Amino acid sequence: MKEKLFPFHVALLIYMIQSGVVIFSIPRLLAQSFGYNGWASVIIFLGISSFAIYLISRVYRLGQGRSIFEILEQAIPKFILYPIYTFLVALWSLLGCMVAKQYVIIFQMIAFPSTHPMFFKALIDILSFILVVGGVYTIAKASTSFFWMIIWMTLLLFFYFEDFEWARLTTFFFRGDTDMVMGSLDIYNAFLGFELALLLFPYVEKKGKFMKAVYAGNIITSLTYLFFSFICFGFYSFGQLTKMKYPLLELLSFIRLPFVERIENLLFGFFLFPALITIVMYMWAAVEVAKRMVPKVNVKWHAVVIFGLLYAVSWIPDVIGEVEQWLQYLGYVETSVTFGLPLLLIVILWAKKGAMNRE
Repeated sequence: MKEKLFPFHVALLIYMIQSGVVIFSIPRLLAQSFGYNGWASVIIFLGISSFAIYLISRVYRLGQGRSIFEILEQAIPKFILYPIYTFLVALWSLLGCMVAKQYVIIFQMIAFPSTHPMFFKALIDILSFILVVGGVYTIAKASTSFFWMIIWMTLLLFFYFEDFEWARLTTFFFRGDTDMVMGSLDIYNAFLGFELALLLFPYVEKKGKFMKAVYAGNIITSLTYLFFSFICFGFYSFGQLTKMKYPLLELLSFIRLPFVERIENLLFGFFLFPALITIVMYMWAAVEVAKRMVPKVNVKWHAVVIFGLLYAVSWIPDVIGEVEQWLQYLGYVETSVTFGLPLLLIVILWAKKGAMNRE
């Protein structure tokens, strides 16, 4: 019997894909984009991302759980489809690569300033390669284990209640010198990852509950962002929050234990787990598309080529600002894919259904 992903694993997998290094900067992005009490805007992005998931659910129901590759290949000629596949391979592999580079540069800056970040990048690529070659079931099991290894960190929120001041939240909502349009695009990038559920159709169990699990994972991510951002808005002044690069990382530095110094370095290490799942799933998605283009080649060689090329590309941006700019632009493109790909699939399925009805 072929192994299947259960809804519980899917929900945790979606959460782990969405969560990552971006959580360190999202309080600042919310403050800069939505002003006072910008934490509340997370609810707006929950609604937008839920609509995008609804589009995916329509594809799932109309296609009766079939692979999106089957749907595309039955309707679009290969000479048109292969450039689309190439685009998706490049986009998803670059996203995974830049997430890895962002994490290792921050880790290098706070813990090992004299070590070249590409050394850590190579180590993360090796771990990612092992998981990608293991397949989506191995990745899902690893993400479930990683989830239980990091979820306890939410309890750290209670540490800050003593210094939390309600007066810092003010009575104003979404007021101040803000840029909501471009800022919203940057914030929405923090919710990306659920769109990879499109590739999970052939691997899931209990088909009626699959999409509910995707919604659940997105809700867990949104609540995590909401709670951490709420604490940051009440712990820091609004002026401080807009100027800090990584408010949550600064927040961790306030924890003091008598037997551990610089505990934020230790806590930051735990964020490798969600970052690793984000990297692995985008790389896995790129490999899945590459397999459709060249099906006769072993999956390990697909992974070797993609990881090798992307390790070379990752040398190009060498400072954190450049890496985050790459991620920003890639996020804009991925946002269009998040809505565009499901809509394309829905149109294809509707057209096919209409043709069958006419017959």
